[in-house]
Amino acid sequence: MEIPTGIMRLDRILELLNTCQFALHDLSRVEVDRKPPRTPRFNMPFELGLSVAWSQMRPGRHSWFVLESQNYRLSKSLSDLNGTDVHVHNGTISGVFRALANAFVRQNRRPSVQQMRQIYLDLRQNLAGILKTSGSESPFEARAFRDVCVLASESADAYVI
Repeated sequence: MEIPTGIMRLDRILELLNTCQFALHDLSRVEVDRKPPRTPRFNMPFELGLSVAWSQMRPGRHSWFVLESQNYRLSKSLSDLNGTDVHVHNGTISGVFRALANAFVRQNRRPSVQQMRQIYLDLRQNLAGILKTSGSESPFEARAFRDVCVLASESADAYVI
C-alpha cells in the first residue's frame, strides 16, 4: 500500500522498518493457498525476520511483536522464536484489540480495548465513503489506504487521551 511506483517492494519494506519504532507481525494468515500449485505465502514470516534482524542492529530503536490466532502454533511453525511472547487473538476483532493492548502496555499512550473498538467503528462507518471518494474498490489501494490511516489517526486523537 505504501509503495510508490518505481520502488522495489523489499526496498520499501526496509525503508519502513528504518522509520518505524514498532512492527506488528500477525502470522495467523500464513496458510497454503487453494490455487495450484498449493503454496504457502511466506511474506509475513520473512518480514518478521527482517524486523528481528533490524531490532538486533538497532537496540532500543525498533521493537517487534508477534500476533497469532492460536496458542502454540508459532512454536510449531517457527521454533526459532521459542521464548518470544506471542499475542494470541483467537481470530476475533476483540482478541486483536486485547492483543494490541497487551503488546503496548508499556507505552505512554496506550488505548483501551474500548477506545480501539470506537476507532474501529469510526473506520467501518466511513469506509464506504473513503472508497467512493478515492475511486477505490479496496481499502488496500494506495489512496484509500492513506485516507484510512488519516481517519484512524484523527479518531485515535479524539478518543485516546
